[in-house]
Parts: sequence; C-alpha cells; structure tokens
Amino acid sequence: MSHTDPIADLLTRIRNAAQAGFQSTAVPYSALKEQVAQLLYREGYLDGVEIVTSDQRKQLVITMKYGADRRRVIAGLERVSRPGRRIYKGYAELKQLRSGLGVTILSTPRGILTDTTAKKLKVGGEILCRVW
Repeated sequence: MSHTDPIADLLTRIRNAAQAGFQSTAVPYSALKEQVAQLLYREGYLDGVEIVTSDQRKQLVITMKYGADRRRVIAGLERVSRPGRRIYKGYAELKQLRSGLGVTILSTPRGILTDTTAKKLKVGGEILCRVW
C-alpha cells in the first residue's frame, strides 16, 4: 500500500495505539519515520523504538509509554506540514508549544530537531508536527 504522507501515517498509528491502550505498534520502516520516532523516544513520549526485519521487510516497532493509572503520555499529535501545503519557519519565529509542555518537530538542514534545539542552533526549517 502506497502512502502519500508517511509522517501522517506514523502519527496516526501512534495516536491510535495510545488511545486503544496498546503496548506497542508496528509501522513500515523509513529513515525519516525512524528519526521522528527516535526523537519522540529521546523526549520521553515513547518507551522504545526498535527496527525489526521479517520476510525481507523492515518495520519500526514502537513501544508506547504510559504513566500512572495507564494514562497515556502522549495527549495529542498534530501534523502541521502536509504534502499539499508545506509550512516553514525561521528559528526566531518558533514559539513554545503549550507553555513548554509540548514539542514541535522540524526538518532542518541539520536533521530532524525539536524546536528548542533548533533555536539553540539558530536554524529553521519545515515544521513536521507538534506533540503534547
């Protein structure tokens, strides 16, 4: 199955797994998806990211993270740039998401970064998504 927006597919699978209370979810592999998932793991939104090869196909197995009383850590995911409308921002235009409780993920010339890291490196780019 061909997807025109692989990032939206990744975010939807993570959102659905979190809402359903699943322990993990599998996503078809791509380098961009892996970088976004690894960034979410480093920021503390996921419990683990693993690459699994089966039947000559790579998949990302994403382990969901839950807090006390099985409350999900990811409250919301929002895709900003889409294939039909790309959104670009300079580092000076980046604002905190939900008073610093969320993170904006950007695709920059220095790789996939959070808004905080992009500001420190003084680099802007395409806003991929927001997570809180």
